[in-house]
Amino acid sequence: MTTPLLEMHGIVKSFPGVRALDGVDLDVRAGEVHCLLGQNGAGKSTLIKVLAGAHQPDAGRITWRGEPVSLSTPQAAMSLGIATIYQELDLVAGLTVADNIFLGREFSRLGLTRPAEGNRAATALLTRLGHPEIRPTAEVGSLPAAAQQMVSIARALSQDAKLIIMDEPSAVLDNEEVERLFAVMRDLTADDVAVVYISHRLEEIRQVGDRITVLKDGRTVATGLPARETPTREVITLMTGRDIEYVFPERRARPAQDEAPLLEVEGLGLRGSFADVTFTVRAGEVVGLAGLVGSGRSEILETVYGARRAGAGTVRVAGRRLRPGDVAAAVAAGVGLAPEERKSQALLLGESVYRNISISSLARFARGGFLSGGSEKAAAREQVAALDVRPADVDREVRTLSGGNQQKVVLARWLLRDCRVLLLDEPTRGVDVGARSEIYALIRDLADRGVAVVVVSSEIPEVLGLADRVLVIGDGRVLAAEPAGALDEHRVLDLVMEDAAAHGGAAHAPYEGDVA
Repeated sequence: MTTPLLEMHGIVKSFPGVRALDGVDLDVRAGEVHCLLGQNGAGKSTLIKVLAGAHQPDAGRITWRGEPVSLSTPQAAMSLGIATIYQELDLVAGLTVADNIFLGREFSRLGLTRPAEGNRAATALLTRLGHPEIRPTAEVGSLPAAAQQMVSIARALSQDAKLIIMDEPSAVLDNEEVERLFAVMRDLTADDVAVVYISHRLEEIRQVGDRITVLKDGRTVATGLPARETPTREVITLMTGRDIEYVFPERRARPAQDEAPLLEVEGLGLRGSFADVTFTVRAGEVVGLAGLVGSGRSEILETVYGARRAGAGTVRVAGRRLRPGDVAAAVAAGVGLAPEERKSQALLLGESVYRNISISSLARFARGGFLSGGSEKAAAREQVAALDVRPADVDREVRTLSGGNQQKVVLARWLLRDCRVLLLDEPTRGVDVGARSEIYALIRDLADRGVAVVVVSSEIPEVLGLADRVLVIGDGRVLAAEPAGALDEHRVLDLVMEDAAAHGGAAHAPYEGDVA
């Protein structure tokens, strides 16, 4: 057997109060896609940061092509040909696409930079990725999340990498973009480049993976498993330590059709994003928005919430019209939003769990002009217990929690606020299979308490499994509105593709910035 490209043996890494890695083993062969699986908190992120040179292990050894190496810095890892694409992209928003791809490795001659050469090279890389429409001169911060992901992948390709680590790369991509990504990965592995692939979507592992390593509680519980032959039930059991039926909560009786809607959206429009969107949600009902990335789903939620100012139409909660573009008015009326990018848009990562829960309800805890920390913490503990946030330490910095538990903290904030309308954008993005089941149950429980819930998800089966009714969104328009039981994944995709064909593929216009 040939020597593995990379071997990690007995890797240990501790932080104050926690041992994140407790003797992890991993070997990766040239030309393979090695899938690294585990629940949030299993140690995957710490392991790839060790491999990327961002963390130094306390014990263990690493070999590269059979030779011991010390990955003391990210530069040391990159010099060997190890490139990392993190889930939270590390791009510089104010720089252009080309500048980000070649940051620190700019094209120059005689001390003068040559931006035209960088632009041409960036275009070639993005064309290889199937995205020639992303302009090298566009500011990265103005691009949609999916386009930013492609820029990050292009940067890794530009480094002549021998091993590329991809952490949840498909989380912000639509089905077509995922297929393009997989085609690029196949091209890379055909050239003997290795890929370490992290994803919570187990169906992707079957499509693109060669072997699997599973982590649990900072330890390797299985390694070298064949990706296509290992049963899903076995993988889930290894990840969680128990059998989990990947099912959605049972739907209760739907609200009566003659019951007054709690949320009414009529003729809502946002220039350049969507137009003439109309729907209602009754108390106790879950309405799902299904469609591809870039279809306008997230923008609809943000406009209902007031984070974007509508150019047309109205939003009413319990019959009361909300002022366009006024988040405070929406929150006062009982509307809550759990956004897609929870780390950058919903959480104060450096603050405690209790402050993140209480932040939208601070007036409740004011005493004589001062906040009562004791009352804040007591209220937060009730929510932490009710939602089973782990660990149940309200003083802990929220950044230290897993993705699933961070999402529970966002939900706890709106539960504490007693919101009547809850808007959920990609509620299980970056959440492992065990925590997904818990979040599904929480969403159904909220509806059973009388909350009107709107869910956006890129995973069509998730929308169909959670929602009572589904709106299919394509190119900023409502293509269909049906009971969830009347739709299946193929029907939803057919509607979206038929619409894209009828409108000349407008969704693939060049990314030049925020069209709104």
